[in-house]
Amino acid sequence: MRFFLIDKSIEMVHGLTKIIEDNELGMVVGEENDGEVALTRIKAILPDIVISGLKIPNTDGLTIIKQVKKEHPDIRFIVVSEDRSKDTIEEAYTYGADYFVHRPLSNIEMSIIIDKVMERIRIGRKILKIQEIFEGKSNDGVLNSIGFFEQCIKNVLVKIGIIGEKGSKDIMEVCKYLLKNEVDLGDTTLRELCGYFTENPKSMEQRMRRSIATGMSNIANLGLEDYMNEVFVEYSNSLFNFEQVRLEMEHIRGRMERGGSINIKKFLSGLMAYCE
Repeated sequence: MRFFLIDKSIEMVHGLTKIIEDNELGMVVGEENDGEVALTRIKAILPDIVISGLKIPNTDGLTIIKQVKKEHPDIRFIVVSEDRSKDTIEEAYTYGADYFVHRPLSNIEMSIIIDKVMERIRIGRKILKIQEIFEGKSNDGVLNSIGFFEQCIKNVLVKIGIIGEKGSKDIMEVCKYLLKNEVDLGDTTLRELCGYFTENPKSMEQRMRRSIATGMSNIANLGLEDYMNEVFVEYSNSLFNFEQVRLEMEHIRGRMERGGSINIKKFLSGLMAYCE
């Protein structure tokens, strides 16, 4: 993996470089302590992972995440900061950060987090191999890929606590259909999709909606217990809209009459991205 490091402290950058090199996690392709320069270099180099502080001269870390993600959504971000305010953490995740790590850094913790982000990238790239299989390779290869895909979906549904929900089977069937037929979610409606499986597509859509809403509620509860919970961090912004998860958390606290809303297509797209 290729890393780009940004921080106002040269010592911090050198420390991160040492962690990456000592653990053989990849190659550092850029280091910078000026925000504007870092933004230009990231867009030119296109690293796999950017590790950034927040308080950077000229352009802050959140602005860098926001601007880079607009043009290059596949670049992953790990934020390192002493700021522990929930507003800042929420903003970082909303803009697209994968992890928010508090200073002072633990070398072991940092190494584990980097490895988790690398695993996300590796899983995301499996779609290329699956596409190659569907372009003319053996039936055994296709079946093996579908088997991997289905198991991955199950694993995610287990983590967010909805594998036993009635709609979980519908979610799995829809995702497998999308993969096998290379259907773009943007080119079809949910009602059309559900119509391939049942004569009552409205009921199927409602089952999925209820299951996904349960998943968001579970994620929100995890966030209330521990804002740095691994499952909360990993799925609150990839399967759901983070702002809606935040509203759900406020509803659970009793501060709002209504909770957050879910987007079935975003959920399915996020699930596909994890497992393709």
